Order: sequence, then C-alpha cells, then structure tokens
Amino acid sequence: MASGTGPRIAVALDGSGWHPAAWREPGARPRELLTAGYWTDLVREAEAGKLDFVTIEDSLALQTGPGERTGIVQGRLDAVLTAARVAPLTSHIGLVPTAVVTHTEPFHLSKAIATLDYVSTGRAGVRVQVAGRAEDSRHFGRRESGELRLEDLFDEAADYVEVLRRLWDSWEDDAEIRDVATGRFVDREKLHYIDFTGRWFSVKGPSITPRPPQGRPPVTALAHAAVPYRLAARSADVVYVTPFDREQAGAIVAAVRDEQEKAGRGAETLHVFGDVVVFLDETEQAAVDRKARLDERSGAEYTSDALVFTGTPAGLADLLLDWHDAGLSGFRLRPGALPHDLTAITRGLVPELRSRGAFRTEYEASTLRGLLGLARPANRYAAV
Repeated sequence: MASGTGPRIAVALDGSGWHPAAWREPGARPRELLTAGYWTDLVREAEAGKLDFVTIEDSLALQTGPGERTGIVQGRLDAVLTAARVAPLTSHIGLVPTAVVTHTEPFHLSKAIATLDYVSTGRAGVRVQVAGRAEDSRHFGRRESGELRLEDLFDEAADYVEVLRRLWDSWEDDAEIRDVATGRFVDREKLHYIDFTGRWFSVKGPSITPRPPQGRPPVTALAHAAVPYRLAARSADVVYVTPFDREQAGAIVAAVRDEQEKAGRGAETLHVFGDVVVFLDETEQAAVDRKARLDERSGAEYTSDALVFTGTPAGLADLLLDWHDAGLSGFRLRPGALPHDLTAITRGLVPELRSRGAFRTEYEASTLRGLLGLARPANRYAAV
C-alpha cells in the first residue's frame, strides 16, 4: 500500500532524543552516541517501520541549556558524514542530514550531498538551516554577530540552494562516456559552467561530481514564520512547520501555499510537514509520568518550538490524521527520548495508522524523490 492514502512520516534524530535529560533514561546509550553502530540502529529501526526518511540534526556550536549547564548532551558528529556511513547499511529510507548554510560554501555541500546520493543509490536529501547566533559566527570570523538581518539570512539561504541545484545540473546525465577504445572518459560539451553571480555568492562551476542519481536531491527546511515561509516557497521540496492545533495547521498551510504561488511554483509539489515532539507509552498516564521524570532530572519543564505530544500511539494517530485532513501532507516526529520513542513510533504508531488504512506496508519507490512523489527533474543545461 502506498502512503498516498495517509500522511507521510519522517523522524528527526538528535543525540539521545529531543528532551535534554533523555541520555539518562534506561535504555539510552550515551556512551555510544559517537559510534556508527548507534546511528545505524536508529535508522534501521526507522526503516523497519517503512518511514519516509530520517533527518539528522547538526549545528555549528555546542548544545546549551539554561545557565550553560553541562548536564546535557554536548558534542555531535557531522550529519552528512553520519548519513554517508549509515547509507550502505540501509536500502529504502531517505537520509536527510542537516547542513548549516550561513557560514559554509555551496560548492562543498553540493558535492557532499551528491556523494551521499551515490552512496545511498538515490536516497539523499538535505535540510538547510541558517545560523544567526554569535557563537556560530565566532567559529568562522567572517562576520560579526548580528551583521545580517533575518531576511538576509534567508535570502542568502535561497541563493545557496539555487547554487546547489545548478551545480547538481552542471553535469548532464550522459556526460560520462567511459569509452576505453577511444580514451574518452567524459564528453566535455556536457559539462557546464553555472555562472552564478548574486549578492552572496559568485560560483562558476561546474561541479567535480557527476549529476546525482536523483538529479536534484530533495531540499527541506524548517520554517516558523513569514520570512522562512518565503524561503520554503522559493527553494524547498519539503517545509517543516510548527502548528499547535488544527486551526493553526490549516492557516500555516494556506500561508505557505500563498507564498508558493507568489514564487511562481504553484504547479510544483511542495510538501508541508508538521513537526511534533512525541513522548509515547501504552497509556497516557505512563507517558505523562515519564516526561515528568525527565523534566525533574533536567530541572525544568521541557518546552519546544513545536507541539509536545504526550500520550499513546492511538492518540497521536488521531491528531496526525486530523491535521492531515487540515492540509498537512506529512509529519516529522521528534522522539523525546531515544530509542524509546522511536520504537513507539515504528511499533506502535505505524501499526495503528496501518489499521486505519493510512500508512504504507511496503516501500513503493527506491529513491527519496520517488517516496515523496517528486519526478526526476530535467537538467536545465541539457540541449532540448
């Protein structure tokens, strides 16, 4: 069964989970957070549930808590490299690492994501993230903190994504000849300069990596308000939004669709996923008690930019289907504690959705674009 009858489901993986005290839970594996085996186990669990994709969190500064406390997980692996390590050990699930686009160069990221697409045989994506914090800027020394307005950060991100896509297209699909007899490995006429010049970047191209298997790996972004909605409408294939109820979900979808029309992309597919932090147990009281225990350990009640759902898989299914009916095409679930809430998703929520005819039983495509219902795009530089 395809997922077209219900919402698409992704999970956002971050350390031991999204709650700062999750690493102290029974079943957590804090000593293994920097190992390939830990991340492989998580992604394989998500794949066993036939989820669409996982995102892997990343940033340019250490995680912080109230008062610079040290009782939280600090330090992380590079998300793109983690995805590349996991890719050969999985077969269907999409792999979407987070990449900060404020202080980095699009040429480097374009070949990293293209490489991930090859390693995963067409299952790569990227979540672009801006960074406006002073601690991020200090690692690079190129800009003073606060030098860029919010609008500038997202305008820069939009140009960054445009450069990524042009570089992915800078090799035509049949540019590699590999003709031993003639000694021609590439057709140089099918490699193209992109000649991008903008406010933020001047990139000539072409890439040093051939066009990815998907043509252009899907680009995703988190958006909380009008300015990032415009980035999503202009540049993304999937946007993650953070409503707190059905009415707000519908209003946000309408706002994103309006920006999509203004960007001239009304005929294109742009998925709008709702982000939800989840604490799941067999009973609602058990979930409430577990979150309360985590809050006590961290010394503060956990809150989030997204809705925090505390309850049962059946209750979460009710909410997701209700919001799906309001216009959201899918959801990115943030497990409060790992692996507990991930397995509650794959072994509790997924069977519940299937029992309602609202989630796939098998993968229906071999690429991330295929799972998202996105056609492989034509190369903009290929001769018509």
